[in-house]
Amino acid sequence: MFDQKWIRENPEAFDAGLARRGLAPRAAAVLELDARRRAVVAETQALQQQRNETSKRIGAAKGRGEDAQDLIDSVADLKARVQEGEAAERAVGQEIDRLLAVLPNLPAADVPDGADETANVELRKVGKPRRFGFEPRAHFDIGEALGHMDFEAAARMSGARFVALSGPLARLERALAAFMLDLQTLEHGYREVSPPLMLRDDAMFGTGQLPKFAEDSFQTKDGYWLLPTAEVPLTNLVREQILDGADLPLRRCAYTPCFRAEAGAAGKDTRGMIRMHQFPKVELVSITTAEASEDELERMTGCAEEVLKRLGLAYQVVLLSAGDMGFSARKTYDLEVWLPGQGRYREISSCSNCGDFQARRMGTRYRPDGAKGTRFVHTLNGSGLAVGRTMVAVIETYQNADGTITVPEVLRPHMGGIDLIGPRGAADD
Repeated sequence: MFDQKWIRENPEAFDAGLARRGLAPRAAAVLELDARRRAVVAETQALQQQRNETSKRIGAAKGRGEDAQDLIDSVADLKARVQEGEAAERAVGQEIDRLLAVLPNLPAADVPDGADETANVELRKVGKPRRFGFEPRAHFDIGEALGHMDFEAAARMSGARFVALSGPLARLERALAAFMLDLQTLEHGYREVSPPLMLRDDAMFGTGQLPKFAEDSFQTKDGYWLLPTAEVPLTNLVREQILDGADLPLRRCAYTPCFRAEAGAAGKDTRGMIRMHQFPKVELVSITTAEASEDELERMTGCAEEVLKRLGLAYQVVLLSAGDMGFSARKTYDLEVWLPGQGRYREISSCSNCGDFQARRMGTRYRPDGAKGTRFVHTLNGSGLAVGRTMVAVIETYQNADGTITVPEVLRPHMGGIDLIGPRGAADD
């Protein structure tokens, strides 16, 4: 959401920001509604003042023994008109909110212009893709051949875009999550949270999933939403709160399953684990001040990068263009890991600074040390990392010519010392 006062004072800048997102101007519509609302407020306040003055005259008339019925009737009429004005003010306010609720955050000044991913800017490459002495295979071919990855069984019970992992690959998924959580909590200062997986409308609205992207999420029959990302509950932990500035930044992380309808993904990544309806992820969230949020974005991105570095995975860091960013973001870095089976880099994490966009939707402020007033916090989120896609990268990068998978050294303590994943045997059944 946006500061209506700022829009009133900077209509050209507001429309210019929307234009960078590929959207038509909206300032005039907002200002027209805002002017109507302020006119209604002024008229209602005048009526309320008139009502108060007339009420005082009733008491004075009765004190003089005069008939005050006309004054009483006038007060009743003024009361009804005040109530009508208050209802009109609410209606116009709701109309403004509906208009603003579907508009994305405005891009930061240093975000490159562009309509889509073709305008993204590569900032750096880290590590070199492994060179193979054989033709590397895709993760699904490797996993299915080993007997530890079953898409057909998952499809029989759940349909497309699901997978059943078993044996050492199920353990590898768990090991990756444990490694990521240990790194972020023990070394990077994030506090682990086990959040609810079912969310109400206001929580989804607070982080920008609603109303615009309802079709991308799953909803239960009684109105709950299955979390599309742990960003939603982690950020909403501070909704409708006034925080002490001395306590900021707050850094939280969570490992959860995530659920997405992938409504616009028809025909994309139909094989394998790249684009699933259900997938595990370690999410990072920071709550901080306006002055610190840019530095916090760099820090968060570094925390996510460290996972890839320790796993020995080649990746690149990309600054997203205005047209490729998520709805709530004002600036986003994507981490893209090299997948030998595809021969290209694929997104494995997005780290975003949302500014005060989500804070305004959630009603979350902080009180700076020694200050009288309050300010909106800035919120940031990033994957640290998407566990399924990390598993894809590990399987494809550490595959061997005989179809086995070497377990990265950093994961072996979480794998009970297993250093090689081989084919399923009779003892596994």
